[in-house]
Amino acid sequence: MAVSRDPVALYPDIAAEGSLAGALQAAADKEGLGVSFQASESDPLLHASVTSMVPHRTILGIGAWAVERRWSIRGCEAFQDLALVRGNTQDLAQVARAAQAWHDGAELGEIHRAAPFVRLTGRFEVPDHDPAGLTESEWQHLRTEAGEVDWPEYRSLIEAAYAEPTLRGLYPFTSHWTLRFSTSTRPHLTVVPLCLDAHREKPYTLSTHYIGEVVAEAMTAEEAVSTALRHLPSGLGAVTLGTR
Repeated sequence: MAVSRDPVALYPDIAAEGSLAGALQAAADKEGLGVSFQASESDPLLHASVTSMVPHRTILGIGAWAVERRWSIRGCEAFQDLALVRGNTQDLAQVARAAQAWHDGAELGEIHRAAPFVRLTGRFEVPDHDPAGLTESEWQHLRTEAGEVDWPEYRSLIEAAYAEPTLRGLYPFTSHWTLRFSTSTRPHLTVVPLCLDAHREKPYTLSTHYIGEVVAEAMTAEEAVSTALRHLPSGLGAVTLGTR
């Protein structure tokens, strides 16, 4: 059976309110909440947002799915624009509760408790933009992400790299699941010429450039990390803030 892509057909109640923001406002009012929603100018039936009272958070973006009746949220920290919370649900009242908590500056765990569909990405808030804090936050995100995917080799690689103090001191990021490192945080990375890849039921590989020639293989994640240390450039220093 064909699925309608007409938002009015999929969300007649939203259309009756005039916008997703209007429907969320009605749901919030019914819940006794005091948060206000902003409608999207370009696509009011499918998108809305909520501001936060704390300056180190972006708006909470709220979007309706196009082919299934469901809503997603995404809330980021403002300096790097990286997600702190995300999730999706069919319950508009839960979206309103999550929006209220985000707006009020509630702790990330409190947002999840207020609206259990909200998933924490593992990142934590670093309001002062301390490079060491941003680095640790990103490591915690990668560890959380690795624990959520069915890929034990990748999870082992992330954990082995995190366990090594020299690599843990570098800012980590991934490109299509390739583990990479930087000596500065986002938004402007200073990339270290070192890439580690996990493979299903195959050796780990190391290269000096993304999708570059493999320079070493290892049978375990720990061996891959040890090999990576021998290929690290000297004198990298502490991670700095990624500004220009």
